[in-house]
Amino acid sequence: MLTQPIGILGGMFDPVHFGHLRSAVELRQQLDLAQVRLIPCARPPHRTPGVASAEQRAAMLSLAVADEPGLLVDEREIKRATPSYSVDTLRSLRSELPTTPLCLVVGMDAFLGFPTWHEWRDLFALCHVVVLERPGHFPEMPPVLAEEFAARHSVSRQCLREKKAGAILLQRVTQLSISSTALREALKRGQSVRYLLPDSVYSYITEHGLFRAN
Repeated sequence: MLTQPIGILGGMFDPVHFGHLRSAVELRQQLDLAQVRLIPCARPPHRTPGVASAEQRAAMLSLAVADEPGLLVDEREIKRATPSYSVDTLRSLRSELPTTPLCLVVGMDAFLGFPTWHEWRDLFALCHVVVLERPGHFPEMPPVLAEEFAARHSVSRQCLREKKAGAILLQRVTQLSISSTALREALKRGQSVRYLLPDSVYSYITEHGLFRAN
């Protein structure tokens, strides 16, 4: 018997902000997820490493979700010495949660890049894919991805409970116009970023002197 689905939201979180957190909270509510696991990427294969260390980014995440029991920080990629491939993370989670539907949450841009991901087709045997949809914005997909989408797309959230993996669901959430890049640039210029991220995270950044100009 399948258990209640959980969400998987990975990223650099460099630093975590209210855009990340609001999406996670809304997804948990809208899809009736048992929890959403926030997984900081330690060794990104497709981009440069974070400005803050993986341990600092995980610490900021833990502070950010301390009062939200439905959100959980999962540090498995930090503890792994190999590159942070999503397929390896999902295999690890699947081995621990054999009867739990896993829902990998990605933005539309990340989804369109799926064909460049390591062993990307194997993801569908491990998890459902929840794509954060922008109203009125649905770009053209690469042909190989369009084939998978046509075969797997569901308009019903119930699909997340009927199987452990394999469906693609488009989901709308409140998308706040906050970016970690913009926050880092503001901090580098000595500007305040309060009210764009949790006070506990802002205090951590200030205390540790993160993202300041050298």
